[in-house]
Amino acid sequence: MNAVTAQAVADHADEQNTAAFAFVQSLAAELSQGSIDLPSLPDVAFRVRMVLADERCTVDKIVRVTSAEPILATRLLRMANSMAFNPAGHPVSDLRNAINRVGHNIVRSAAISFAMEQIRRSESLQRIRPRLEELWEESTHVAAVAYLLAKRFTTRNPDQALLTGMLHNVGKLYILTRLVDHPLLFRDHESLQAITRDWHANIGTAILENWSLPDEVCEAVRDHEDITRAHRGAADLTDITTAAVILSQVAARADGLQPDLQELKAFRALGIDNAAGQLVINDMQEEIGALRQALGGH
Repeated sequence: MNAVTAQAVADHADEQNTAAFAFVQSLAAELSQGSIDLPSLPDVAFRVRMVLADERCTVDKIVRVTSAEPILATRLLRMANSMAFNPAGHPVSDLRNAINRVGHNIVRSAAISFAMEQIRRSESLQRIRPRLEELWEESTHVAAVAYLLAKRFTTRNPDQALLTGMLHNVGKLYILTRLVDHPLLFRDHESLQAITRDWHANIGTAILENWSLPDEVCEAVRDHEDITRAHRGAADLTDITTAAVILSQVAARADGLQPDLQELKAFRALGIDNAAGQLVINDMQEEIGALRQALGGH
């Protein structure tokens, strides 16, 4: 490498380091302001959030808000008639009965899935659309697995597990949407991976706190990557989310290899050994697929 080339490489590295530092500074500033949120959220997602935050909200209010957006209303009907929520095969055709069947957490999940779909289709984010699609597919798979884990292995609310699974990487989504203002980082994958690893959990937690979601949902988003985490008592929402993420990663592996699940604290809390974990991966694919389709995944 000649001196000119070496200098060009050094200058490029300095530019990337400067871009990474500026990006981290902007993330820190946004977090410190305490009002961090996803960009371009549709109004209907905000309205659903506000209605469901009211403990006295009625089905009538939820129907009025959700029916204003046909895509969201259709998604709720599809979820209510999916295998997970309609095992007896009795379809519903009106929004009121659909909402009564699925409950508030699933309404919230449907609104969020609709909002994420609109974000993914935003023209301003076209450059990162493939990564946004990949992130959303991960979210829908983790959500479906979390729902089934909660339903089959715990007494926890499976609807809340599904919601948490959908939101477990919302901090990564936020970081991606902010990249449009920092084009140099598109080509600096190593720095971007490090920033995402170090910041996404705190950012995701801040977003969900801003949305006034329950503490246990925020804690699960914050702590689910800590595989050494231990606690007393039965499996909690964080255990379910941790296990769902790991099982989704195992299912995506082409080589079929998996970690020793029974050595991981989350799986021990759930009472899942290697055989049970493989059962989830192999025998629940139809249910997982139906849930993901209802959420808007593939």
